[in-house]
Amino acid sequence: MKKRTAHAKNRGFSLVEMMVAVSLFAVVMIISTGALLSLMDAAKKAQALQSVMNNLNIALDGMVRSTRMGSTYHCGNIGVRTDPRDCAEGDTFFAFERYGGDSDDSSDQWVYWYDADTQRLYKSEDNGVTSFAITAPEVQIDDMRFYVTGSTVGDNAQPKIVIVVRGTAGAEKVKTRTTFSIQATAAQRLLDI
Repeated sequence: MKKRTAHAKNRGFSLVEMMVAVSLFAVVMIISTGALLSLMDAAKKAQALQSVMNNLNIALDGMVRSTRMGSTYHCGNIGVRTDPRDCAEGDTFFAFERYGGDSDDSSDQWVYWYDADTQRLYKSEDNGVTSFAITAPEVQIDDMRFYVTGSTVGDNAQPKIVIVVRGTAGAEKVKTRTTFSIQATAAQRLLDI
């Protein structure tokens, strides 16, 4: 009996035990690697989507800030853009006199409009002569409306604009899209009561 006990102490793992241990380790590592790769892909998609949404937010914030500081709101592409014009039912075109602009000079009106063909938002700082897109191509605007009230001087209502934007955004290379619906409101800082 003493011989058998001494022999059992020197004994190692059998080949079957080693194969089972290595197989379990391999399965756990494959599952862990798959989860890690999925997390990295999700993080990449979230970062791309956040970048696109930041572009849209910056465009709208800039628009609201410049509108708030401006005056002589003109909604719609009808009539003279230097004349105040309300549009309670909404329009895709909005012009105003920028802060520090010359109200007698019609060529310095700032204009924002939505182009349904390109599904982008555009801005002009010279009454529409030249323009540039202020939203990224990854932002597809399905509908955008400007609602203007109180633009007439002396109507006892402070001029106000409500901007409503609906669409989808996402980065094409990571194939992630999300829908959005944003509303922004700006009231003219210049007192008009």
